[in-house]
Amino acid sequence: MIIKPMVRGSICVNAHPTGCEVLVRDWIGRAVAAKASMAEASKASGKPLPKATLVLGCSTGYGLASRTAAAFSCGAATVGLSFEREPSAGKPASPGWYNNRAFDRAAQAAGLYSLTLNMDAYSDEARAEVIRRARLDGLRFDQVIYSLASPVRRDPKTGVTHRSALKPLGQPFSGTALNMQTGELSTVSVEPAGQEEAEETVRVMGGEDWELWLRALADADVLARGCVTVAYSYLGPEHTWPIYRHGTIGKAKEHLERTVHTLNGALKDLGGSAYVSINKAVVTRASAVIPVIPLYVSALFKTMKNLGIHEDCVDQALRLYRERFLAQGGIPVDDEGRIRLDDWELRYDVQEETTRRMREAMTGDIEGLTDLAGFRRDFMQAHGFDVPGVDYGADVSEL
Repeated sequence: MIIKPMVRGSICVNAHPTGCEVLVRDWIGRAVAAKASMAEASKASGKPLPKATLVLGCSTGYGLASRTAAAFSCGAATVGLSFEREPSAGKPASPGWYNNRAFDRAAQAAGLYSLTLNMDAYSDEARAEVIRRARLDGLRFDQVIYSLASPVRRDPKTGVTHRSALKPLGQPFSGTALNMQTGELSTVSVEPAGQEEAEETVRVMGGEDWELWLRALADADVLARGCVTVAYSYLGPEHTWPIYRHGTIGKAKEHLERTVHTLNGALKDLGGSAYVSINKAVVTRASAVIPVIPLYVSALFKTMKNLGIHEDCVDQALRLYRERFLAQGGIPVDDEGRIRLDDWELRYDVQEETTRRMREAMTGDIEGLTDLAGFRRDFMQAHGFDVPGVDYGADVSEL
């Protein structure tokens, strides 16, 4: 069958198997190219490369990039967990399903241990299966990457399904939205969340599930001594805070960051440690639907590419491993104990130029002042489309 992108508004509802596989292979190639520098960083710091890494939310974005770096730059055995839609009745699977398949195939070809579980990562059943397989295969995880990004979470104890909301708190938010497909600007308004919506968002995107995972792994004795766990978060510039950092998602991120202290206590006997990594803005499958974000990210990309400091998920993951995990001495953190991979994004000159571009784009040339084309390309590539070298007119025989 011929697969063409099906974009509805700001959401792409299908994926291309070949495009996903080619993109994963490209990421792997970049990770392989970084092996020597990773080994050098390990030797200089005296810190060992990871031997076994568990990635919760492994199928796209930062989770997939982290798993790729752990396996193909460091040689780690990896276990990945994500909940993906499989192909059925001639309908393509979700992008993550194809990404996971491509990763497993490449790992097998390279002689690397790779286990991918297609399960609800919030469930006790998923925790039990990871523990069972770790024991069966003799794995002790020295890294646990927490990169889940689901809008819903079913509490394993109560059976209640919690749903997150992307809303401001206290007062309505009004901002400029950029249509990724047409380049048109519009003003959108979002009413503030109620107390229940805020609490629901924390239950989905906060640190509760992260803590459940680490306690279960520790109790089952499948964590290595000195293990490190990292959860990913985002801060962003001040003009995104009303809808993001000071909104419902921000409350969840604050809870995630507080969970670090709890986990450090729980991991103390193992000599382990927990961190939140504040990462750079990248294009994800959800990026296009968050007000302000498409315009900001498009302008940011233009600025950072002009300065030669633009990074995608793989660049960030490789820098996390080489310059943070394998840094001499302790892992570098900010005054609040957070790993900062958004340091280049939030540089004064970067933000000043990005703000100028956003302001002028309101009445000027969107395509020229921003990297809307790059934003659009990254969004489509997250679904396996617009990947160089792929013949999208060719018949896809294997879904």
